[in-house]
Amino acid sequence: MAAHALDELGGRPLRTGLTRRTLIVLAAVSLAGAVAIGVAGMVVVSPLLAPLIAAGAFLVLAYNLELAGGRFHSDTWFALAWGAFPVLTAYAAQTGRLAFAPVLAAAGALALSAAQRQLSTPARTIRRRTAHVDGTLTLATGEIRKIDSAMLLAPLEHALRAMSWAIVLLAASLAVARLA
Repeated sequence: MAAHALDELGGRPLRTGLTRRTLIVLAAVSLAGAVAIGVAGMVVVSPLLAPLIAAGAFLVLAYNLELAGGRFHSDTWFALAWGAFPVLTAYAAQTGRLAFAPVLAAAGALALSAAQRQLSTPARTIRRRTAHVDGTLTLATGEIRKIDSAMLLAPLEHALRAMSWAIVLLAASLAVARLA
């Protein structure tokens, strides 16, 4: 929630009517809540969570507030912060340690997040900032197809939807394997 509130504070991509003050309060309270949950986990599970809690708070602020001139607001940092980091943190929170298998899973989540970003960025541009698309594709057979925003968005949105289902199914398979 903090990330979305900070995003909205920084440029209104979600186009909410929330006031600046409300967004600041939402960001502060939700980030403080997440840190508090992490501290409780640190006491119950392992002190190993301490650096992860600090890193998580830093990533939310650095990415969403575009600190250091926006250096942390890039495709690479997106994939690290919202792909790899949550996988490692979730594993550490459940086990109190890190291991090679979750590092591999984090690398997979990083790659998946990078792919998602490559698809969602042009889709958002077409949906939010493009007033008009016009053109044609002339195929080798001579057939002419119209280019419009729907034609450009369709493969991006289908791929994003498939990726969403793929990760849900992968998570379900891991849960079933763990419980079996």
